[in-house]
Parts: sequence; C-alpha cells; structure tokens
Amino acid sequence: MKSKGRILLISCYELGHQPLGIALPAAFLERAGYLPDTLDLAVQQMDTGKIARARFIGISVPMHTALRIGKEVAARIREINPSCHISFYGLYASLNGEALLEKEADSVIGGEYEDPLLALVESLAQGERPLISGVHTRNHPSAPHLGHQLLPAPSRANLPPLSQYAHLIEGKTKRQVGYVEASRGCRHLCRHCPIPPVYGGRFFIFPLEGVLNDIANLVALGATHITFGDPDFLNGPSHSLRILRALHNRFPQLSFDFTAKVEHLIRYQSHLTEFADLGCIFIVSAVESMSDVILEHLVKQHSRADVIHVFQLLKQAGIALRPSLMPFTPWTTLEDLCDLFETIEKEDMIEHVDPVQYTIRLLVPPGSLLLPETAMAPALGPLDASVFTYRWTHPNPQIDALQNRFSQEVEQGLEKETSAKTIFYQLKEYADAARASRSPRKIKIQVSDKNKAVPRLSEPWFCCAEPRANQISSIRTSGTLCPDSA
Repeated sequence: MKSKGRILLISCYELGHQPLGIALPAAFLERAGYLPDTLDLAVQQMDTGKIARARFIGISVPMHTALRIGKEVAARIREINPSCHISFYGLYASLNGEALLEKEADSVIGGEYEDPLLALVESLAQGERPLISGVHTRNHPSAPHLGHQLLPAPSRANLPPLSQYAHLIEGKTKRQVGYVEASRGCRHLCRHCPIPPVYGGRFFIFPLEGVLNDIANLVALGATHITFGDPDFLNGPSHSLRILRALHNRFPQLSFDFTAKVEHLIRYQSHLTEFADLGCIFIVSAVESMSDVILEHLVKQHSRADVIHVFQLLKQAGIALRPSLMPFTPWTTLEDLCDLFETIEKEDMIEHVDPVQYTIRLLVPPGSLLLPETAMAPALGPLDASVFTYRWTHPNPQIDALQNRFSQEVEQGLEKETSAKTIFYQLKEYADAARASRSPRKIKIQVSDKNKAVPRLSEPWFCCAEPRANQISSIRTSGTLCPDSA
C-alpha cells in the first residue's frame, strides 16, 4: 500500500478551513513511508479515479455536518470501489461507531486517532487484521485512543491552496486565513458538547515548536491571519500564552483569533489586553444562551451576568466577541428568545453574531451527557440512526415552528447576501410576534456602515448545526460542496 494512490484521505467539511483532519494523518502516514492521496470535498470535485485506485479510504468526521455528508460519500465509494476498506475517524466517528459499522464503515477510530489509523493501514498492507487498540470494528469493539502521540507537522503540500478556503473579512478588506490547533480535547464537561463523551475531561497539548512550524508553513502559503481551532484555547493558558508570545515575536504583523469559554475569559481577564497587543482581533465563545435556567441544564459554568461582563471586558480590550449560540433547547421559552434579541441589541452586538447562530437547535448524539438527565426525558424521542442524533420535541409547538422559520429566513438571507442587521431584526420580529400572539410584519431596515469593521470569517456555519439541505444534495448530484464553499 506504499505506492501512491492506494491510500486516500477524504475531508467532507471543516468549517471552511484547510482540513487538519487529513493534513495530520497524512503526515503520520508519510513519516512511515506511505504516499497518501487526499481529497477535500468542500472545495474539490469527487475524484472517481482516486476512489477506484484506493485500497484504504479514511473519511474525516470531526463534526456533525461532516458526518452527515460522509455517510453520503461512503455510499458513493461503495458504488465505485466495493472492496476498499472504509474507515471513519474523528470525534463524531467515536460517537456514532455502532451506526456507521452497520453499513457505511469497516472500521471507526476516535480520540487521538493518528496512531491507530497508521497501525490499521500497516496491518491491512500486510494482509492481516489483528486487534488494534483504538480501532473499532464489527467484531472488535474498542474505546477511543486517548494516549499521547509524537506529532509531525501537518502535511499541507497536497491540499488545495488557502485562497479556496474561508477568509478574514475586516470591512472591505479580505485576508487569507490559516487554521491550526494547539490542543485537542477539553477539560470541561458541558452536557451538550460532543467532546466530553469521548475525552472525558482530558485534553492534549501539541508541542510549541510544532505549532509554530505549522504556522510558518501557513505564512509561506499566504496566510496573514491564524485561527486557533482548539475547542478551548485557554484550557492550558500558560501553553497558549507561550505560543502567542513566540508567534508575535516571529511574525509581528500576523493577527489571530481563538475560541474560549466565558468563564476562562473572566478568569484570565488580566491577559486580555496582552492578547490584543499580540494580535488577537476576535474571540469566539460558546455563550449558547442568555437564560440562567438553560445554562444550568447545559452545565456551562457561566451565567447571564457573566456573558454581559465578558461583552464589556473584550470591548475594553479592543477585541471583538463573536458569540456562538444555541437558542433552541427543550427548555427555551418565547421569553428567552425575545430576551436574547433584546440583549444583543442593547449591548450593540448585532454585527458580532453570525445570523446562523440564531437557528441552532440542540443536537443529542449517542453518548451525550444529556441522555441520562431527568430534565431531558420529557422531550426526548428515539435515536434516529439515519441522521446520527436523538430526536426531541419542544413541549411548545411554537418554539419548533420558530426554529424552522428562523432557519428558512437565514438560509434565504445568506443566499441573497442580506445584511446581518436586516436578518436580525426580521428574526426579532418573528419572536416578538409569537410572544404577542400576532402576525409578524415584514421589517425594512436602513443599513448603515457603522459596524461594518467588525472582523469575521467568511464561513458562517457552526460545527454542531445540521447541514444545509443543498450541502447534502450537492454531494448526491455532483460529488462536491463547491457551490456552498466560502
């Protein structure tokens, strides 16, 4: 299997970024002497020639959307090359191993997957199928591998150029973005998050020099902004600060963004000004809700008051906050939805929130920490293995109807390039009308340039959202996500 083309690594979707989900395992395989092919369906056509030649195909599924698309991809692979070994790997592979192994997959690998994936490839190359720790097959259940790994620099040479991926937008300026990770896993146990069922509160840091070398490679490829894609960049604050200080010393003009919990932004608020000085221009934080009741159900470890405090802290530091939200849960009320819009308007955060965030509905994958919770039971339905999630129904049909209405409005708005402000006020009107038991009015907004400089990435989707209908249909018809890529 060491001849080129016998191994194929496929990425289905990584939020518009050049995919680490194939760059890292490719580096592991190359270090062992293999010559893997790669295919990123977010920006490339499905290459039937590559699929037909491969004896091993790995499908990266780090998020729910990638998993849904990956299922469609696996069906196409079976038609083209029935005898190849298909392995799903990544966070959502672990959560959905049983369902995947029924039809789509020959093996499933989760956790720190690179070492087990290499061991599997080597075993198959020798014509053997021994029991491999971390590799889950139909006849050999195995838990995700959570051991430390010796990580090489990601292999990016065979990936599409950065120009084909999401870019940074600052007013009328667009810049190329490189995506790196300084850690995987998470110390926290938020009940709705897919990471705790796999990592159980553990996280693994990547060596400083390795991260810096990867960033240097990305700069050479044209990146002028770096996204740190860690689930929480401040899980290891000392490690993160060392990286950022070294990064600024080496590339002083480089800007960056990262993701961190509200509680961490409060705990480490003394570093916010330094983050800004080092080049941080925005921070993503999983705010999820402005309801203390919902935040308690999710075990977010922050409150409504904490969120407003963080709004102000980052504003004072000169860093934009880009909240991720989950407005639709079994505990959401009409008052909660209206309050969310009122708070964002009051705090002057409209341009800071990607409109898709107003549509996000709680996903409950297999293994979710919410499943045994008493508060979840009244809404919870059966597992729908076809879409890899437990169904749930809100006790108030108006809430589910609003979520559908929001989703349609946002998707149409994005297709028409409607402003975030216009979409915001139309959704706010729908929520206000539902609360007042009246028909919604069509809102016309005068859009000014006042807040146009708030930095953002051009890919607005969110990792725990359901895929758009046209993402699935584009794979079925043309074998590519290109029409929807940023």
